[in-house]
Formats: sequence, C-alpha cells, structure tokens
Amino acid sequence: MNFIYEIISEEEIECCRELCNELMAFQKSKAYIQPQLFDKMNFDTRIIPSVKKALHNYIVVVKDENQIVGYVYSNISPKETYSNEFATFFDLNSVTGHNVGCLSQFYIREGYRQYGIGSKLFTMSLEWLQQFEEIEDYFIFVSNGNDDALEFYKRKGFSVSHDILEGFITVLRKHKGENINT
Repeated sequence: MNFIYEIISEEEIECCRELCNELMAFQKSKAYIQPQLFDKMNFDTRIIPSVKKALHNYIVVVKDENQIVGYVYSNISPKETYSNEFATFFDLNSVTGHNVGCLSQFYIREGYRQYGIGSKLFTMSLEWLQQFEEIEDYFIFVSNGNDDALEFYKRKGFSVSHDILEGFITVLRKHKGENINT
C-alpha cells in the first residue's frame, strides 16, 4: 500500500464528511456511558463549528490510491471555546495562556489501523501544534469505551487529566516542555 498524507485547507474539509460521520458512529458503538449523546454529533455539528471557532486549523487526510482512509484535525483555539452549553472541558484557570492546542478529531478506517498511519498523523499534528510558541497546553478528548485510543495517547506521553460528563469523555493533557513520544 502506498499511503499519501495530504494537508488540506479549511475550504476542502467537506472531503472529511463521510469519515467524520463514521467516527461519530464508531464512538457511539464503543460508548457505554450515554451513547445516545452521539445521535446529534456529526460532521455539521462537530467539525464545522470547531473549524469556525478556531484561530488556526490543521487537517491532514490519508489516501490509499484516491480513497481517503483516515484524517486528523487539530486546532489552536481560545481556551473559552472549551466551555460551552455541552460541557466545560477543563479548568480554564489551569491554562496559563489565552489559547490551547487540541488534537480534536482522529479517525482511521477499519482495515487501515495496523500500518502506522495513526503514529504518522499523531506526529504531524504534534509537530504542527508545537510550532505555536505561545501555546502551553495541549488537549485530547477521548470518548468513553474507546480504550484503544486512550492507550495510544498515553503511550505517546499524554496523561489523563480528568473525566467530564460523568465519564462520557476522558480529558488527556500535556504541558509544553513535557516529553511527547512521537
């Protein structure tokens, strides 16, 4: 297999619609705490608002031939973005700067998860996030039941910070200067 990693612009994000919706269905299938919350989560309610609220966006798609088989979406956003009607994702006072870095969405289709694509996408995202010198805190939010993703991020050097929504989401955090295993 010859995988092609392509950084795309915000204007091209529509090509991630199908995979984003697959990600929401995958998360619902794994969830054991309030899986019904995923019923209203899709491309239009998750990634589009996030892209619009972010100061900087980074989107990478992975192609096998011409078919997109995975993507990662990371952003730099004002920390207040993560306190909304859905939840407050972390203690805003614990973040020293005005903005945070977030690896927001990460999905690889079944059948493509054993080729190192996840590690490559993770490395690309963290390198992008780390170029913003003013960013002190990086976050990843993992839905309940997605133990493989949780363990992947822990192996990469992120630590569990806390749970929100009674365990629906696990918040992982890394402070600038802490070792990240890419």
